[in-house]
Amino acid sequence: MFLTLAGWFVLPSLAAQVPLGLLPDGKPSLELGTASAIAQPYNPLDSNSLDRSSWQLDEPPPANETGHFVFETVNSLLQHWPNTRYRNGHTMVPGVIPKGTLLYHGAVNDTIPTVPEWTATDPEHSILFCQGSPDTGCWHLTLAATRPLKDIIAWGELRPDWRFKEDQRIVDLCKWGAPYAVDGYVRMEMDFEVMLCDFAAGVEVVSWSHLASLVEPVSTVPKIPNHFLLRMFEVMQAGSWHNRYPGDTRINLDLAGIVSLYDTTLAPSLVGSRDGQERCDHGIGAISSVDIEAVRRSVSRTLERDQNDISGIDWKTLFRVIVERYSERFDLMDYLLNSENDTTVDQALKVHVQLRVMLTPYIFYSTVPPSASYDLSNSWATPVFKACGTAHTSSIISYISSLNPSERLLLHAVQETAREICRVITNMWASGVLAGLDIYLPRDSTPDAAQMVRLMGSWRQELSALMAWLDWSVWVRCRPACEPEEICYLPSWPINVPRGRRPRHPPLPLTHGLLMQVASPQDDDWRMPQPKCIRRVAPYGF
Repeated sequence: MFLTLAGWFVLPSLAAQVPLGLLPDGKPSLELGTASAIAQPYNPLDSNSLDRSSWQLDEPPPANETGHFVFETVNSLLQHWPNTRYRNGHTMVPGVIPKGTLLYHGAVNDTIPTVPEWTATDPEHSILFCQGSPDTGCWHLTLAATRPLKDIIAWGELRPDWRFKEDQRIVDLCKWGAPYAVDGYVRMEMDFEVMLCDFAAGVEVVSWSHLASLVEPVSTVPKIPNHFLLRMFEVMQAGSWHNRYPGDTRINLDLAGIVSLYDTTLAPSLVGSRDGQERCDHGIGAISSVDIEAVRRSVSRTLERDQNDISGIDWKTLFRVIVERYSERFDLMDYLLNSENDTTVDQALKVHVQLRVMLTPYIFYSTVPPSASYDLSNSWATPVFKACGTAHTSSIISYISSLNPSERLLLHAVQETAREICRVITNMWASGVLAGLDIYLPRDSTPDAAQMVRLMGSWRQELSALMAWLDWSVWVRCRPACEPEEICYLPSWPINVPRGRRPRHPPLPLTHGLLMQVASPQDDDWRMPQPKCIRRVAPYGF
Protein backbone atom coordinates (compact mmCIF):
# COMPACT_ATOMS: atom_id res chain seq x y z
CA MET A 1 0.00 0.00 0.00
CA PHE A 2 1.34 3.43 -0.82
CA LEU A 3 0.19 7.07 -0.54
CA THR A 4 -0.87 8.72 -3.77
CA LEU A 5 -0.64 12.46 -4.27
CA ALA A 6 -4.25 12.97 -5.12
CA GLY A 7 -6.18 15.16 -7.49
CA TRP A 8 -6.13 18.58 -6.00
CA PHE A 9 -6.51 21.72 -8.06
CA VAL A 10 -4.64 24.83 -6.98
CA LEU A 11 -6.90 27.81 -7.30
CA PRO A 12 -5.54 31.38 -7.37
CA SER A 13 -5.50 31.14 -3.57
CA LEU A 14 -3.03 28.21 -3.74
CA ALA A 15 -5.23 26.47 -1.21
CA ALA A 16 -8.01 24.71 -3.04
CA GLN A 17 -8.31 21.07 -3.90
CA VAL A 18 -11.29 19.55 -5.65
CA PRO A 19 -11.53 16.54 -7.93
CA LEU A 20 -12.26 17.51 -11.49
CA GLY A 21 -15.93 18.41 -11.50
CA LEU A 22 -16.67 16.15 -8.51
CA LEU A 23 -19.77 17.20 -6.61
CA PRO A 24 -20.79 15.84 -3.19
CA ASP A 25 -22.99 13.26 -4.93
CA GLY A 26 -20.00 12.00 -6.87
CA LYS A 27 -21.32 13.20 -10.23
CA PRO A 28 -19.28 15.30 -12.64
CA SER A 29 -19.99 19.01 -12.40
CA LEU A 30 -21.37 20.82 -15.44
CA GLU A 31 -20.74 24.20 -13.82
CA LEU A 32 -17.28 24.57 -15.29
CA GLY A 33 -18.43 26.69 -18.21
CA THR A 34 -19.60 26.13 -21.75
CA ALA A 35 -17.58 23.80 -23.91
CA SER A 36 -15.58 25.71 -26.49
CA ALA A 37 -15.31 22.73 -28.83
CA ILE A 38 -16.88 19.36 -29.44
CA ALA A 39 -15.01 16.92 -27.27
CA GLN A 40 -13.53 13.84 -28.86
CA PRO A 41 -12.73 10.45 -27.32
CA TYR A 42 -9.34 10.26 -25.71
CA ASN A 43 -6.75 8.54 -27.86
CA PRO A 44 -3.13 8.25 -26.72
CA LEU A 45 -0.55 10.09 -28.76
CA ASP A 46 0.48 7.80 -31.58
CA SER A 47 3.88 7.36 -33.12
CA ASN A 48 3.07 9.59 -36.08
CA SER A 49 2.44 12.57 -33.85
CA LEU A 50 5.54 11.79 -31.83
CA ASP A 51 7.95 11.73 -34.77
CA ARG A 52 7.63 14.85 -36.87
CA SER A 53 8.63 14.28 -40.46
CA SER A 54 9.19 17.99 -41.10
CA TRP A 55 12.56 19.39 -40.13
CA GLN A 56 12.29 22.76 -41.81
CA LEU A 57 14.33 25.43 -40.05
CA ASP A 58 11.78 28.09 -40.96
CA GLU A 59 8.86 26.14 -39.48
CA PRO A 60 8.03 27.23 -35.89
CA PRO A 61 5.74 25.17 -33.62
CA PRO A 62 1.98 25.33 -34.22
CA ALA A 63 0.21 28.11 -32.32
CA ASN A 64 -1.76 25.59 -30.23
CA GLU A 65 1.28 23.45 -29.34
CA THR A 66 1.32 22.58 -25.62
CA GLY A 67 4.35 20.30 -25.37
CA HIS A 68 6.44 23.09 -23.85
CA PHE A 69 3.76 23.68 -21.19
CA VAL A 70 3.83 20.00 -20.25
CA PHE A 71 7.64 20.10 -20.24
CA GLU A 72 7.94 23.03 -17.83
CA THR A 73 5.13 21.65 -15.66
CA VAL A 74 6.96 18.34 -15.25
CA ASN A 75 10.26 20.12 -14.66
CA SER A 76 8.57 22.22 -11.93
CA LEU A 77 6.65 19.58 -9.99
CA LEU A 78 6.90 19.95 -6.19
CA GLN A 79 8.92 23.16 -6.56
CA HIS A 80 7.48 26.15 -4.75
CA TRP A 81 8.86 28.93 -6.96
CA PRO A 82 7.44 27.95 -10.37
CA ASN A 83 4.10 26.94 -8.88
CA THR A 84 3.84 30.31 -7.16
CA ARG A 85 4.32 31.93 -10.57
CA TYR A 86 1.62 29.79 -12.16
CA ARG A 87 -1.11 28.84 -9.71
CA ASN A 88 -3.51 27.66 -12.41
CA GLY A 89 -1.93 24.32 -13.13
CA HIS A 90 -3.38 21.54 -15.23
CA THR A 91 -1.65 18.37 -14.05
CA MET A 92 -2.32 15.35 -11.82
CA VAL A 93 0.47 12.97 -10.85
CA PRO A 94 0.36 9.93 -8.54
CA GLY A 95 3.08 9.65 -5.97
CA VAL A 96 4.29 8.07 -2.77
CA ILE A 97 5.30 9.46 0.61
CA PRO A 98 7.94 7.05 1.95
CA LYS A 99 7.79 5.18 5.23
CA GLY A 100 9.30 7.20 8.08
CA THR A 101 8.39 10.62 6.62
CA LEU A 102 7.30 13.13 9.28
CA LEU A 103 4.13 15.19 9.00
CA TYR A 104 2.92 17.94 11.37
CA HIS A 105 -0.41 19.34 12.56
CA GLY A 106 -1.12 22.33 14.81
CA ALA A 107 -4.31 22.53 16.89
CA VAL A 108 -6.13 24.53 19.57
CA ASN A 109 -7.10 21.53 21.71
CA ASP A 110 -5.76 18.11 22.61
CA THR A 111 -7.95 16.13 20.20
CA ILE A 112 -6.27 14.30 17.34
CA PRO A 113 -8.41 14.66 14.19
CA THR A 114 -10.80 11.79 13.46
CA VAL A 115 -11.89 13.21 10.10
CA PRO A 116 -9.85 14.15 7.03
CA GLU A 117 -7.54 17.04 7.91
CA TRP A 118 -4.38 18.78 6.76
CA THR A 119 -0.79 18.09 7.81
CA ALA A 120 2.27 20.22 7.06
CA THR A 121 5.55 18.92 5.69
CA ASP A 122 7.51 21.48 7.75
CA PRO A 123 6.82 22.36 11.41
CA GLU A 124 7.24 26.09 10.73
CA HIS A 125 3.97 25.83 8.83
CA SER A 126 1.96 23.77 11.33
CA ILE A 127 3.16 25.89 14.27
CA LEU A 128 1.34 28.88 12.77
CA PHE A 129 -1.92 27.04 13.43
CA CYS A 130 -0.97 26.00 16.95
CA GLN A 131 -3.50 28.39 18.44
CA GLY A 132 -4.39 28.93 22.07
CA SER A 133 -4.33 31.59 24.75
CA PRO A 134 -1.31 32.15 27.01
CA ASP A 135 -3.34 30.46 29.78
CA THR A 136 -4.11 27.27 27.85
CA GLY A 137 -1.22 26.85 25.43
CA CYS A 138 -1.66 24.91 22.19
CA TRP A 139 -1.11 21.42 20.78
CA HIS A 140 1.31 20.24 18.12
CA LEU A 141 1.14 16.78 16.56
CA THR A 142 4.02 15.00 14.82
CA LEU A 143 3.20 11.91 12.76
CA ALA A 144 5.41 9.40 10.96
CA ALA A 145 4.39 7.26 8.01
CA THR A 146 4.44 3.58 8.99
CA ARG A 147 4.22 2.46 5.37
CA PRO A 148 4.42 4.18 2.00
CA LEU A 149 1.44 6.51 1.69
CA LYS A 150 -0.48 6.78 -1.55
CA ASP A 151 -1.36 10.27 -2.74
CA ILE A 152 -2.30 12.18 -5.90
CA ILE A 153 -1.00 15.65 -6.69
CA ALA A 154 -2.84 17.94 -9.11
CA TRP A 155 -2.82 21.55 -10.26
CA GLY A 156 -5.74 23.37 -11.84
CA GLU A 157 -8.26 26.18 -11.53
CA LEU A 158 -11.75 25.02 -10.76
CA ARG A 159 -14.93 26.34 -9.10
CA PRO A 160 -13.78 29.52 -7.29
CA ASP A 161 -16.87 29.36 -5.07
CA TRP A 162 -15.28 26.29 -3.43
CA ARG A 163 -12.01 28.01 -2.69
CA PHE A 164 -12.43 28.00 1.08
CA LYS A 165 -14.79 25.02 1.47
CA GLU A 166 -11.87 22.91 2.58
CA ASP A 167 -13.77 20.56 4.91
CA GLN A 168 -16.27 19.47 2.27
CA ARG A 169 -13.61 19.33 -0.42
CA ILE A 170 -11.31 16.93 1.40
CA VAL A 171 -14.23 14.73 2.47
CA ASP A 172 -15.37 14.42 -1.13
CA LEU A 173 -11.85 13.74 -2.34
CA CYS A 174 -11.25 11.02 0.22
CA LYS A 175 -14.59 9.42 -0.63
CA TRP A 176 -13.66 9.47 -4.32
CA GLY A 177 -10.19 8.05 -3.70
CA ALA A 178 -11.19 5.29 -1.27
CA PRO A 179 -11.68 2.60 -3.96
CA TYR A 180 -8.12 3.27 -5.13
CA ALA A 181 -6.62 3.10 -1.61
CA VAL A 182 -5.68 6.77 -1.76
CA ASP A 183 -4.38 7.90 1.63
CA GLY A 184 -4.40 11.63 0.97
CA TYR A 185 -3.82 14.59 -1.31
CA VAL A 186 -0.88 16.94 -1.64
CA ARG A 187 -1.33 20.66 -2.14
CA MET A 188 0.85 23.73 -2.16
CA GLU A 189 -0.11 26.62 0.06
CA MET A 190 2.54 28.80 1.72
CA ASP A 191 4.43 25.51 1.93
CA PHE A 192 3.51 22.00 0.89
CA GLU A 193 0.77 20.14 2.76
CA VAL A 194 -0.68 16.64 2.79
CA MET A 195 -4.41 16.32 3.33
CA LEU A 196 -4.72 13.01 5.19
CA CYS A 197 -7.92 11.02 4.82
CA ASP A 198 -7.40 9.03 8.03
CA PHE A 199 -5.06 9.97 10.89
CA ALA A 200 -5.15 6.33 12.08
CA ALA A 201 -4.17 4.69 8.78
CA GLY A 202 -0.55 4.42 7.67
CA VAL A 203 0.78 6.88 10.27
CA GLU A 204 1.70 6.79 13.94
CA VAL A 205 2.02 9.47 16.59
CA VAL A 206 5.62 10.47 17.24
CA SER A 207 4.73 13.28 19.64
CA TRP A 208 1.61 15.10 20.78
CA SER A 209 3.08 18.14 22.50
CA HIS A 210 1.40 20.71 24.70
CA LEU A 211 3.29 23.85 23.72
CA ALA A 212 3.45 27.36 25.06
CA SER A 213 1.02 29.65 23.26
CA LEU A 214 2.22 31.81 20.39
CA VAL A 215 -0.27 34.50 21.35
CA GLU A 216 1.67 37.41 22.76
CA PRO A 217 0.86 38.09 26.43
CA VAL A 218 0.53 41.59 27.79
CA SER A 219 4.01 42.36 29.05
CA THR A 220 6.47 45.15 29.60
CA VAL A 221 9.35 43.02 28.30
CA PRO A 222 10.67 44.27 24.92
CA LYS A 223 9.36 42.07 22.13
CA ILE A 224 10.19 41.30 18.53
CA PRO A 225 8.28 43.71 16.29
CA ASN A 226 5.40 42.26 14.30
CA HIS A 227 5.49 38.86 15.99
CA PHE A 228 2.74 37.48 13.72
CA LEU A 229 4.64 38.58 10.63
CA LEU A 230 7.71 36.78 11.99
CA ARG A 231 5.75 33.51 12.08
CA MET A 232 4.20 34.15 8.70
CA PHE A 233 7.60 34.90 7.19
CA GLU A 234 9.05 31.70 8.63
CA VAL A 235 6.31 29.70 6.91
CA MET A 236 7.16 31.41 3.63
CA GLN A 237 10.85 30.77 4.20
CA ALA A 238 10.17 27.07 4.87
CA GLY A 239 8.32 26.95 1.56
CA SER A 240 11.30 28.60 -0.13
CA TRP A 241 13.51 25.66 0.87
CA HIS A 242 11.67 23.81 -1.89
CA ASN A 243 11.76 26.67 -4.41
CA ARG A 244 14.03 25.06 -6.96
CA TYR A 245 14.94 21.62 -8.24
CA PRO A 246 14.65 18.98 -6.81
CA GLY A 247 11.76 20.54 -4.86
CA ASP A 248 10.20 18.74 -1.89
CA THR A 249 11.95 15.37 -1.96
CA ARG A 250 9.68 13.81 0.67
CA ILE A 251 7.17 13.01 -2.05
CA ASN A 252 8.20 10.59 -4.80
CA LEU A 253 6.27 11.17 -7.99
CA ASP A 254 5.30 8.51 -10.51
CA LEU A 255 5.62 10.48 -13.74
CA ALA A 256 4.58 7.44 -15.75
CA GLY A 257 1.08 8.09 -14.39
CA ILE A 258 0.83 11.80 -15.24
CA VAL A 259 -2.50 13.17 -16.52
CA SER A 260 -2.42 16.67 -17.98
CA LEU A 261 -5.13 18.99 -19.24
CA TYR A 262 -2.51 20.35 -21.63
CA ASP A 263 -2.87 17.03 -23.46
CA THR A 264 -4.87 18.25 -26.44
CA THR A 265 -6.12 14.75 -27.25
CA LEU A 266 -7.47 14.38 -23.71
CA ALA A 267 -9.08 17.82 -23.32
CA PRO A 268 -9.60 19.24 -26.83
CA SER A 269 -12.33 21.56 -25.56
CA LEU A 270 -9.66 23.69 -23.85
CA VAL A 271 -7.60 24.35 -26.98
CA GLY A 272 -9.66 27.31 -28.17
CA SER A 273 -9.84 28.91 -24.74
CA ARG A 274 -6.05 29.30 -24.69
CA ASP A 275 -5.84 31.13 -28.03
CA GLY A 276 -3.97 34.40 -27.56
CA GLN A 277 -3.74 33.91 -23.79
CA GLU A 278 -0.63 34.14 -21.66
CA ARG A 279 0.05 31.10 -19.53
CA CYS A 280 -0.93 32.94 -16.35
CA ASP A 281 -4.43 33.32 -17.83
CA HIS A 282 -4.89 29.67 -18.78
CA GLY A 283 -7.81 28.07 -17.01
CA ILE A 284 -10.08 25.07 -17.34
CA GLY A 285 -13.43 26.80 -17.08
CA ALA A 286 -14.25 26.02 -20.73
CA ILE A 287 -13.76 22.27 -20.40
CA SER A 288 -16.62 20.17 -21.72
CA SER A 289 -18.48 17.56 -19.69
CA VAL A 290 -17.24 14.89 -22.12
CA ASP A 291 -13.63 15.93 -21.48
CA ILE A 292 -14.25 15.93 -17.73
CA GLU A 293 -15.27 12.30 -17.94
CA ALA A 294 -12.25 11.51 -20.10
CA VAL A 295 -9.91 13.07 -17.53
CA ARG A 296 -11.55 11.20 -14.68
CA ARG A 297 -11.25 7.91 -16.56
CA SER A 298 -7.58 8.64 -17.22
CA VAL A 299 -6.91 9.33 -13.54
CA SER A 300 -8.77 6.17 -12.58
CA ARG A 301 -6.78 4.09 -15.07
CA THR A 302 -3.59 5.53 -13.66
CA LEU A 303 -4.52 4.51 -10.12
CA GLU A 304 -5.70 1.06 -11.19
CA ARG A 305 -2.79 0.16 -13.44
CA ASP A 306 -0.16 -2.41 -12.62
CA GLN A 307 2.83 -0.57 -11.13
CA ASN A 308 5.07 -2.63 -13.38
CA ASP A 309 3.33 -1.20 -16.44
CA ILE A 310 6.07 1.31 -17.15
CA SER A 311 9.02 1.48 -19.51
CA GLY A 312 11.62 2.12 -16.81
CA ILE A 313 12.72 5.41 -18.35
CA ASP A 314 13.88 7.99 -15.80
CA TRP A 315 11.71 10.82 -17.10
CA LYS A 316 12.59 13.21 -14.30
CA THR A 317 16.28 13.00 -15.17
CA LEU A 318 15.63 13.28 -18.91
CA PHE A 319 13.75 16.55 -18.42
CA ARG A 320 16.40 17.83 -16.06
CA VAL A 321 19.26 17.02 -18.42
CA ILE A 322 17.73 19.24 -21.10
CA VAL A 323 17.13 22.13 -18.70
CA GLU A 324 20.66 21.92 -17.31
CA ARG A 325 22.20 21.76 -20.78
CA TYR A 326 20.54 24.89 -22.07
CA SER A 327 19.27 27.13 -19.26
CA GLU A 328 22.53 28.69 -18.09
CA ARG A 329 23.95 28.95 -21.60
CA PHE A 330 20.86 30.78 -22.84
CA ASP A 331 21.14 33.08 -19.84
CA LEU A 332 24.76 33.82 -20.76
CA MET A 333 23.89 34.39 -24.42
CA ASP A 334 21.14 36.79 -23.44
CA TYR A 335 23.65 38.74 -21.35
CA LEU A 336 26.23 38.80 -24.15
CA LEU A 337 23.68 39.93 -26.70
CA ASN A 338 22.68 42.87 -24.53
CA SER A 339 26.11 43.74 -23.14
CA GLU A 340 27.66 47.14 -23.79
CA ASN A 341 31.18 46.08 -22.84
CA ASP A 342 32.34 44.94 -26.30
CA THR A 343 32.19 45.97 -29.92
CA THR A 344 29.36 44.48 -31.95
CA VAL A 345 31.75 42.12 -33.76
CA ASP A 346 33.26 40.91 -30.48
CA GLN A 347 29.77 40.34 -29.05
CA ALA A 348 28.77 38.34 -32.10
CA LEU A 349 31.90 36.21 -31.96
CA LYS A 350 31.33 35.38 -28.29
CA VAL A 351 27.70 34.42 -28.88
CA HIS A 352 28.62 32.30 -31.89
CA VAL A 353 31.15 30.39 -29.81
CA GLN A 354 28.33 29.43 -27.42
CA LEU A 355 26.16 28.32 -30.33
CA ARG A 356 28.98 26.26 -31.80
CA VAL A 357 29.68 24.57 -28.44
CA MET A 358 26.03 23.55 -28.02
CA LEU A 359 25.84 22.13 -31.55
CA THR A 360 29.31 20.54 -31.74
CA PRO A 361 28.00 16.96 -31.17
CA TYR A 362 25.71 17.39 -34.19
CA ILE A 363 27.91 19.20 -36.76
CA PHE A 364 28.91 16.46 -39.16
CA TYR A 365 32.07 16.27 -41.23
CA SER A 366 29.86 16.69 -44.28
CA THR A 367 28.20 19.87 -42.98
CA VAL A 368 29.31 22.58 -45.38
CA PRO A 369 27.47 25.82 -46.20
CA PRO A 370 26.88 26.83 -49.83
CA SER A 371 29.43 29.05 -51.51
CA ALA A 372 26.83 31.79 -51.94
CA SER A 373 24.23 32.96 -49.44
CA TYR A 374 21.24 32.14 -51.63
CA ASP A 375 19.68 29.52 -49.34
CA LEU A 376 17.47 31.65 -47.10
CA SER A 377 16.06 28.55 -45.36
CA ASN A 378 19.53 27.33 -44.32
CA SER A 379 18.60 23.86 -45.56
CA TRP A 380 22.27 22.86 -45.56
CA ALA A 381 22.11 22.95 -41.74
CA THR A 382 18.99 20.73 -41.53
CA PRO A 383 20.98 17.59 -40.61
CA VAL A 384 22.44 19.50 -37.64
CA PHE A 385 18.95 20.59 -36.59
CA LYS A 386 17.53 17.07 -36.78
CA ALA A 387 20.47 15.44 -34.99
CA CYS A 388 20.20 17.99 -32.20
CA GLY A 389 16.42 17.77 -31.98
CA THR A 390 16.34 13.96 -31.73
CA ALA A 391 19.47 13.43 -29.64
CA HIS A 392 17.60 12.73 -26.39
CA THR A 393 14.65 10.80 -27.81
CA SER A 394 15.69 8.76 -30.88
CA SER A 395 16.49 5.69 -28.80
CA ILE A 396 13.14 5.90 -27.00
CA ILE A 397 11.25 5.94 -30.30
CA SER A 398 12.60 2.47 -31.08
CA TYR A 399 10.50 0.94 -28.29
CA ILE A 400 7.59 3.35 -28.27
CA SER A 401 5.14 0.44 -28.17
CA SER A 402 6.17 -0.18 -24.57
CA LEU A 403 5.18 3.33 -23.46
CA ASN A 404 1.84 3.89 -21.77
CA PRO A 405 -0.27 6.97 -22.66
CA SER A 406 1.26 9.08 -19.89
CA GLU A 407 4.77 8.26 -21.04
CA ARG A 408 3.89 9.10 -24.63
CA LEU A 409 2.74 12.51 -23.43
CA LEU A 410 6.08 12.98 -21.67
CA LEU A 411 7.97 11.91 -24.78
CA HIS A 412 5.97 14.33 -26.91
CA ALA A 413 6.79 17.16 -24.47
CA VAL A 414 10.51 16.44 -24.67
CA GLN A 415 10.41 16.12 -28.45
CA GLU A 416 8.57 19.38 -29.06
CA THR A 417 10.70 21.31 -26.59
CA ALA A 418 14.00 19.95 -27.92
CA ARG A 419 12.89 20.50 -31.51
CA GLU A 420 12.21 24.20 -31.01
CA ILE A 421 15.39 24.74 -29.00
CA CYS A 422 17.47 23.11 -31.73
CA ARG A 423 15.60 24.84 -34.56
CA VAL A 424 16.37 28.28 -33.13
CA ILE A 425 19.99 27.70 -32.15
CA THR A 426 20.75 25.96 -35.46
CA ASN A 427 19.30 28.92 -37.35
CA MET A 428 21.35 31.32 -35.26
CA TRP A 429 24.52 29.29 -35.75
CA ALA A 430 23.96 28.93 -39.50
CA SER A 431 23.43 32.67 -39.95
CA GLY A 432 26.66 33.25 -38.05
CA VAL A 433 28.49 30.82 -40.32
CA LEU A 434 27.26 32.66 -43.40
CA ALA A 435 28.34 35.95 -41.81
CA GLY A 436 31.90 34.61 -41.48
CA LEU A 437 31.98 34.08 -37.70
CA ASP A 438 32.84 30.36 -37.64
CA ILE A 439 36.60 29.71 -37.80
CA TYR A 440 35.98 26.06 -38.77
CA LEU A 441 33.81 27.01 -41.74
CA PRO A 442 35.47 30.20 -43.00
CA ARG A 443 33.97 32.43 -45.68
CA ASP A 444 35.73 34.39 -48.40
CA SER A 445 34.65 37.75 -47.00
CA THR A 446 35.07 39.13 -43.50
CA PRO A 447 32.05 40.40 -41.54
CA ASP A 448 31.40 44.13 -41.71
CA ALA A 449 29.96 46.28 -38.93
CA ALA A 450 26.60 46.92 -40.55
CA GLN A 451 26.07 43.21 -41.16
CA MET A 452 26.95 42.45 -37.53
CA VAL A 453 24.45 45.01 -36.25
CA ARG A 454 21.69 43.35 -38.28
CA LEU A 455 22.78 39.88 -37.20
CA MET A 456 22.88 40.82 -33.51
CA GLY A 457 19.42 42.35 -33.75
CA SER A 458 18.09 39.19 -35.34
CA TRP A 459 19.76 37.01 -32.69
CA ARG A 460 18.33 39.08 -29.84
CA GLN A 461 14.87 38.65 -31.28
CA GLU A 462 15.26 34.91 -31.87
CA LEU A 463 16.71 34.13 -28.44
CA SER A 464 14.21 36.33 -26.64
CA ALA A 465 11.31 34.65 -28.42
CA LEU A 466 12.69 31.18 -27.61
CA MET A 467 13.19 31.94 -23.93
CA ALA A 468 9.70 33.45 -23.71
CA TRP A 469 8.25 30.34 -25.39
CA LEU A 470 10.10 28.01 -23.03
CA ASP A 471 9.30 30.25 -20.04
CA TRP A 472 11.49 28.30 -17.63
CA SER A 473 11.15 29.55 -14.07
CA VAL A 474 14.88 29.04 -13.53
CA TRP A 475 15.36 32.39 -15.31
CA VAL A 476 13.02 34.22 -12.91
CA ARG A 477 15.06 35.59 -10.03
CA CYS A 478 15.91 38.79 -8.20
CA ARG A 479 18.29 41.02 -10.17
CA PRO A 480 20.46 42.23 -8.57
CA ALA A 481 20.76 39.44 -6.01
CA CYS A 482 19.35 40.07 -2.55
CA GLU A 483 21.43 41.18 0.42
CA PRO A 484 22.32 38.74 3.25
CA GLU A 485 19.36 39.93 5.37
CA GLU A 486 16.96 39.51 2.45
CA ILE A 487 15.34 36.69 0.52
CA CYS A 488 14.05 36.63 -3.05
CA TYR A 489 10.27 36.39 -2.92
CA LEU A 490 7.28 36.04 -5.24
CA PRO A 491 3.90 37.47 -4.12
CA SER A 492 2.11 34.52 -2.54
CA TRP A 493 -1.16 33.36 -1.04
CA PRO A 494 -2.55 34.36 1.39
CA ILE A 495 -0.77 37.57 2.26
CA ASN A 496 -0.57 39.09 -1.20
CA VAL A 497 -4.09 38.37 -2.39
CA PRO A 498 -5.60 41.65 -3.67
CA ARG A 499 -8.16 42.89 -1.16
CA GLY A 500 -10.98 42.85 -3.67
CA ARG A 501 -10.50 39.09 -4.19
CA ARG A 502 -10.60 38.05 -0.54
CA PRO A 503 -13.61 36.07 0.67
CA ARG A 504 -15.99 37.37 3.32
CA HIS A 505 -14.94 34.62 5.71
CA PRO A 506 -11.23 33.98 5.07
CA PRO A 507 -9.17 31.35 6.85
CA LEU A 508 -7.28 32.24 10.00
CA PRO A 509 -4.13 33.87 8.56
CA LEU A 510 -6.09 36.45 6.58
CA THR A 511 -8.01 37.65 9.63
CA HIS A 512 -4.95 39.09 11.31
CA GLY A 513 -4.96 42.88 11.33
CA LEU A 514 -1.27 43.30 10.56
CA LEU A 515 -1.60 40.98 7.59
CA MET A 516 -4.55 42.88 6.19
CA GLN A 517 -2.52 46.07 6.39
CA VAL A 518 0.59 44.86 4.56
CA ALA A 519 -1.00 42.82 1.78
CA SER A 520 -2.37 45.16 -0.85
CA PRO A 521 -0.77 44.39 -4.25
CA GLN A 522 -2.18 45.37 -7.60
CA ASP A 523 -4.05 42.74 -9.58
CA ASP A 524 -1.24 42.57 -12.16
CA ASP A 525 1.28 41.78 -9.40
CA TRP A 526 -0.93 38.91 -8.31
CA ARG A 527 -1.77 37.74 -11.85
CA MET A 528 1.87 37.63 -12.91
CA PRO A 529 4.08 37.69 -9.79
CA GLN A 530 7.46 39.34 -10.13
CA PRO A 531 10.43 38.53 -7.86
CA LYS A 532 11.53 41.03 -5.27
CA CYS A 533 13.78 41.11 -2.23
CA ILE A 534 12.10 41.14 1.17
CA ARG A 535 13.64 41.20 4.63
CA ARG A 536 14.46 37.99 6.51
CA VAL A 537 14.59 39.83 9.83
CA ALA A 538 12.44 42.58 11.34
CA PRO A 539 11.00 44.87 10.17
CA TYR A 540 9.17 42.48 7.85
CA GLY A 541 7.26 43.35 4.71
CA PHE A 542 5.79 41.40 1.83
